[in-house]
Amino acid sequence: MSNRSQKSNLAVDLLVVLAGSLLMTVAAKITIPFYPVPLTVQTLVAIGLGLALGPARAAAAVLAYLAQGAAGLPVFAGAPATGLGLAYMAGPTGGYLMGFVLQALVAGGLARRGWGRSPVSAIGAGLIAAAAIYPTGLLWLGVVIGFDKPLFALGLYPFVLGDLAKACLAALIFPAAWSLLARGKE
Repeated sequence: MSNRSQKSNLAVDLLVVLAGSLLMTVAAKITIPFYPVPLTVQTLVAIGLGLALGPARAAAAVLAYLAQGAAGLPVFAGAPATGLGLAYMAGPTGGYLMGFVLQALVAGGLARRGWGRSPVSAIGAGLIAAAAIYPTGLLWLGVVIGFDKPLFALGLYPFVLGDLAKACLAALIFPAAWSLLARGKE
């Protein structure tokens, strides 16, 4: 591969990662107020990025989004225009934010193994990836609000049906969109 070709591929990868992080930001701003963690469509985007981009670029996009938020940019759900930075990430949502990285990695890894080639297998990958957010989310929620609180009632049960629906939707939308974009290059 020529040096020019490598630079071109790097530029494309950087643009894809930036676009993915912007999608995560837009998804964060589509919220339904809820306690202790707001409802957003970020699950749909994190899983969809994994299915469409593969594990490395999808995780890089989510990590770029988190880095923007950590730096104080107003990218998180409910963040004021001035942003909140690391203080927001240390709150009840912190574990779920980290869980988005896991969702992107799981969905991307499964897609790389062929799980995104049919709608049924893509939905399966989406559902498995949807579950990846809960271990870090619930663990961190317990650290922040106390393990004596009803963590499953606060941080799991209210979100399961919505996350399942978003995972299925991501599995149907993102691979198809990526396929259309790839055809346009031919």
